[in-house]
Amino acid sequence: MKKTFQLTHPKIKLARLVEAVKYEVKKYIKRERNKKLPEGVDFWDFDCKYGPTAEDAVEIHISEINKRIDSAEEQQLESFYLEILVKPGHRMKKP
Repeated sequence: MKKTFQLTHPKIKLARLVEAVKYEVKKYIKRERNKKLPEGVDFWDFDCKYGPTAEDAVEIHISEINKRIDSAEEQQLESFYLEILVKPGHRMKKP
């Protein structure tokens, strides 16, 4: 998912737009995690980027997505860019 989310709308309030964005992201992550794992893969991992624009996006951890969306609301941004890419994950054995 590579998308620029708009936080302005003539009829919909900002809080509802933020909730809709969070719901869309949550639904996407759940859909991707439920896909069948290929042979030799332990879990689905995610590469995430967030920023005001695609050029200014920085890498973040998947657990920070909601915090960043909330910060966009607090900063009164008109839009922000969010990129979530799925990759196969492998568990590391503890020494």
